[in-house]
Amino acid sequence: MSAVYTYTEARQHFAALLDQAAAEGEVRVKRRDGQMFVITPINQERSPLDIPGVDLGTSSEEILEFIAEGRRYSSAE
Repeated sequence: MSAVYTYTEARQHFAALLDQAAAEGEVRVKRRDGQMFVITPINQERSPLDIPGVDLGTSSEEILEFIAEGRRYSSAE
């Protein structure tokens, strides 16, 4: 079950509360009158092609040379 904070606790430690919601999925805040609220992070819509790059240690010039070589090779056949 998710953590439950009073309104006062949530207000005083809001940044930590948001960090906990991000880590655990949700945090609940209860008011004096008994109303309960849930704070949940919103998942960012990301492209499936949005992946971290890999440093191959290859310069732009080398990449262009590889492309040119591949084109020469494929046009020679």
